[in-house]
Amino acid sequence: MKRVVITGLGAVTPVGNDVPAMWASLLAGTSGVGRISSFDPSSLDSQIAAEVKGFDPSTYLTPKEIKRTELFVQFAVAASKQAVADAGIRLEQEDPFRAGVIIGCGMGSMHLIEQQHATLTSKGPKKLSPFMIPMLIANMGAGQTAISLGFKGPNSCTTTACASGAHGVGEAFRVIQRGDADVMLGGGTESCITPLSIGGFCALQALSRRNDEPPRASRPFDKERDGFVMGEGAGVLVLEEAEHAKKRGARIYAEMVGYGMTADAFHMTAPDEQGEGAAHAMSRALEDARLRPEQVTYINAHGTSTELNDKIETLAIKKTFKDAAKQVAVSSTKSMTGHLIGGAGGVEAVISVLAIVHGVMPPTINYEHPDPECDLDYIPTYARQAAVDVALSNSLGFGGHNATVIFRRFLS
Repeated sequence: MKRVVITGLGAVTPVGNDVPAMWASLLAGTSGVGRISSFDPSSLDSQIAAEVKGFDPSTYLTPKEIKRTELFVQFAVAASKQAVADAGIRLEQEDPFRAGVIIGCGMGSMHLIEQQHATLTSKGPKKLSPFMIPMLIANMGAGQTAISLGFKGPNSCTTTACASGAHGVGEAFRVIQRGDADVMLGGGTESCITPLSIGGFCALQALSRRNDEPPRASRPFDKERDGFVMGEGAGVLVLEEAEHAKKRGARIYAEMVGYGMTADAFHMTAPDEQGEGAAHAMSRALEDARLRPEQVTYINAHGTSTELNDKIETLAIKKTFKDAAKQVAVSSTKSMTGHLIGGAGGVEAVISVLAIVHGVMPPTINYEHPDPECDLDYIPTYARQAAVDVALSNSLGFGGHNATVIFRRFLS
């Protein structure tokens, strides 16, 4: 199997529209959560979200492209172009059929669905946009990125709810491992902060209702957590075959060494009560990486700030890591970014790589009231400096989808 390294990083998030800005905000413990500004949320039980702020699509797309793409696609293209520029990839020096894209997306464009349905009911079907379908479908993050960059190799979109981004990274990893490409973009994207989407999650009673203090609403593992906070954005990594990267003199951030995925086969929205699915995903990723649990320095947890997820993920970590569970450092950066749904796994993979590069683990903010069922080292409040040799990232999605990716310091 080919070795796979990370040579480029890109991100558009509620706490920064590029990697340096995002990383600085995370280390400062800055929350990206506020009252929803893109529409009037006053009729909703949850009126807060982590919105991307000040994003300018014209930096990455032409006026015509902007008109024909939805926000989740624009985020994907932006994060991908950042990552490719960061990696120093020049397509004229590559075989375009050996450069591919796998970008996950959980929901596609809820905004366009709502807007076009309103057009249908008020004006009739002849007034629907001919671009409606190609603009809203979830695979267009991957498709439009490939078009924009000229990457003609393996191309796909993973749609596994909140695990979509991690599956995008993991499947890109596998493509290179088996020799089907030299360069892959892997990650996830999402933008579904809309009345219908927020209203639907409110009906599930999944969202925080801490409307009077938005920055304190996302509080993973805290006893007073009352639901997750919707976020939006994209995270994309350049994954590259190691010898290919060395040959072109690329800077190597880290090596990707493990990937595991399982299904709970339990419930539409609730995690397996025993945490078996998540535990097996971590165990399989560790076996794939040929690592022992005690070799993991840092876990970027799924950590949604919901009652069930946080205690079940804690249980799964204990089952996987056993005696090492209390020694490994864990944090949930969703405490600051909110939950980016399909974009979460991509952004959190980027963050995991940055922890290795910089020797700093971002905090879990708002962790103020310990929960007896959540009793690990969650890096509360402040970032922690420490050499990070191995970082593991979990993503767990509705439908029982579990994905774990593992990165380690690159050893030539």
